[in-house]
Amino acid sequence: MKFHVNRDVFSEAVSFVVKLLPQRNPQPILAGVLIEASDEGLSLAAFDYEASARTRIDATVDEPGTILVHGRLLSEIASRLPNAPIQITQDADGEIVLTCGSARFTLSAMPVAEYPAIPEVSGESGLVPGDDFSTAIAQVAFAASRDDVTPVLTGVQLEVTGNELSLVATDRYRVALREINFDSGAVAREEATTALVPARTLTEVGKTFAHSGDIQVSFSGSGDREIIAFTAGNKTVTSLLIKGNFPPVRRLFPAQTEHYAVVNTADLAEAVRRVSLVLDRSAPLRFTFSDEGVSMDAAGTEQARATESVDATLAGDEVTLGLNPQYLLEALGAVKSEFTRVTFTSSENANKLSPVLITPQTSGTPETFKYLLQPNLLLR
Repeated sequence: MKFHVNRDVFSEAVSFVVKLLPQRNPQPILAGVLIEASDEGLSLAAFDYEASARTRIDATVDEPGTILVHGRLLSEIASRLPNAPIQITQDADGEIVLTCGSARFTLSAMPVAEYPAIPEVSGESGLVPGDDFSTAIAQVAFAASRDDVTPVLTGVQLEVTGNELSLVATDRYRVALREINFDSGAVAREEATTALVPARTLTEVGKTFAHSGDIQVSFSGSGDREIIAFTAGNKTVTSLLIKGNFPPVRRLFPAQTEHYAVVNTADLAEAVRRVSLVLDRSAPLRFTFSDEGVSMDAAGTEQARATESVDATLAGDEVTLGLNPQYLLEALGAVKSEFTRVTFTSSENANKLSPVLITPQTSGTPETFKYLLQPNLLLR
């Protein structure tokens, strides 16, 4: 094998394919990047049995071939090479030699024959705008659980219904929902298509394809090997879906919104950050919504205490409740609106705290982002 390639193009391609690989892989072979050189250029891919990333770039190929090399090491080397074309060859002993200007690296080749086949996806597909999809992922993925004890809660549920794609995530204490347009083309979907995607993988997809125009979303496989693929330009990311039943959290969102407060998003976020400084990490922040605005009261250790008020408009009775400040801040960061509406829901169970609904305060447009947060008990 022998090829020449632009340094910046090669470095970006290697960086892309290694992003989804775990820092510590139980199988050393899966730490490799598969590079195939042919008359069509270079194909680079990485796969860990759960997620894969592959891309194709232009290169001058003198001798076609396939090599497997440690991905993260190659990425670090490529990002620090001098500004000159890269030449990569495989010598008679099987070692990989990379030269760039006066820099020269000799790397061990990993056994290509032991590398698993990269999954192919050829099922139903549709298109979503890259910027909208990236924003939607950022608005929802943070609400997924980080506890692997319940795997279904570590994912984001994608559901395609007609020309709409919804993203939902929950960790039992909160639920985030965002809806965006989905172009199914000429394919008529008789029933909803769902996919439970690991939140970590989906987050990387959002970052990678944020400015890539339309993204093709494809569903494929069956049984224990159901896969979803995201493709834009010359890049593709696939993910094995999480198996299990995602909880029916949509029904938790209230239909009526007669009791609510409207507050400036940035003002509330800044006040919450300041006041919560005195709180213990897991302690709730006390909020009182009244005709005079919303006031916050925090009492922490070492007799530290903080209070602050922010202007707000209240429709309905005064409300006092405790909220996790970090969960609230993440919701306010996802609102993407100058003003936020905090709706106080009601429950048939008088002994159970009712969640609050957080949405952008907009006029004349339907709500596409909703965030439901369960209050905490106040001990004082």
